[in-house]
Amino acid sequence: MLYKSNQDLPSDIRSRLSEPYQDLYRAAFNSALHWYGEATKAHKVALSAVRMQSAMNRNVLV
Repeated sequence: MLYKSNQDLPSDIRSRLSEPYQDLYRAAFNSALHWYGEATKAHKVALSAVRMQSAMNRNVLV
């Protein structure tokens, strides 16, 4: 199932991530779901994208 808005995301994702990271998660999830066709793999890809972006943002601020 593709997520059309951040309100469609699972509640644990909405409560853990800020709005910009929710946007990133949703875009990565939707893309990975389209590519792989598996929600479990799409979730892992989306979380990885959030972790990577978070790490990049920490490095820029230092």
